[in-house]
Amino acid sequence: MRRILLFFSFIFFLYASWTVLEKLATKTDNQSVFDTITSEIDRVSESEELATIKDKVNEGIQYIGTLLQSLEEQAPENSIIDNSNVKKPELHVPSEQLFSIHNIELGESKENVEAKLGAPNRITENEYGASWYTYHEEYHNFIMVAYDKGNNVVGLYTNQDLISSKKGIQRGTPKQVVLEQLGEPMTRIQKGFVYYEFQQDRDYDVFYIDSTYVTIFYDKHQDNTVTSIQIVSEALEQNRADFYSSASEQLKEGFEYQLFDLTNATRVNFGLGILNWDDSVRETARKHSSDMAEHNYFSHTNLDGQSPFDRMLEDEILFTIAGENLAYGQFSSIFAHEGLMNSWGHRENILKQEYTYLGVGVAFNNESHPYYTENFYTK
Repeated sequence: MRRILLFFSFIFFLYASWTVLEKLATKTDNQSVFDTITSEIDRVSESEELATIKDKVNEGIQYIGTLLQSLEEQAPENSIIDNSNVKKPELHVPSEQLFSIHNIELGESKENVEAKLGAPNRITENEYGASWYTYHEEYHNFIMVAYDKGNNVVGLYTNQDLISSKKGIQRGTPKQVVLEQLGEPMTRIQKGFVYYEFQQDRDYDVFYIDSTYVTIFYDKHQDNTVTSIQIVSEALEQNRADFYSSASEQLKEGFEYQLFDLTNATRVNFGLGILNWDDSVRETARKHSSDMAEHNYFSHTNLDGQSPFDRMLEDEILFTIAGENLAYGQFSSIFAHEGLMNSWGHRENILKQEYTYLGVGVAFNNESHPYYTENFYTK
């Protein structure tokens, strides 16, 4: 709005001074120039022109204000949403295992799951050679479920308040309490004859409990409390023969849509409107991920010196505001998203109220290490 007011002020100044400039064009004598400026300023300030110009400027300001208000009213997806009316399930202590999500435990049948949750909103390939079946209600009560060939649950994930445990662990539980209840987390995992070490400064812990791998993620911006959980069976984990899964078109698309869904589920947690998927900006993101993977670099600025905004404009994507998140090396969309949420600048993009569109592009390098690019924008 300040820029608009300055613009109208400039127009007023230009209009009021135009006749002065015309007369100055024919003057060469310094005193004559000074006299001309003085007389013209007096004339304009005392004339009806000034009142007319002021009226026009005020009309313009009122019009811009009305226009901005109208645009805000036409963009409900940007608004803060009210979560108070969302029906949350009554959570029960799991009967068979240490943890359940949305009252679902590993080993439960797909038939029983969908009797509770209905049909999945999306099915995408994951890093375990299986699929995540994603269930939610406009991203409320968000849960991802993996099934084995017998249609029994072998994997679960949520980043919402759907966690129940015999140990009392739930979303919001402090990390110290988790460690007191579950003991020392794993420091490495074996794949074949190779051990893969977990990074020391990680924002998650992995526990091996009753033939399951339980990964608990923490939000370091909320006092290192539990923010989400992934539970996978030993059989599903061992189905992933390497730390990084082999690259494929199906896995690439799976990671892309999973990151999109995880972002919206997180926005709902914070009372923000959900983003719309955009295929055009997904292609922009894919090209940047591919460029980084092919040329072995990791940066928002590509090797041609282009910024994310340059790349979007080059692809004829018009925006008023835009942002980009990058991640590299995380072996799944879940780990990539949780890492981005613990990086303040990336977190700000994920939780920016004004954004309305998101496209995600993934690419793999020769070692199947994934590069993730998220492009956010508002028209």
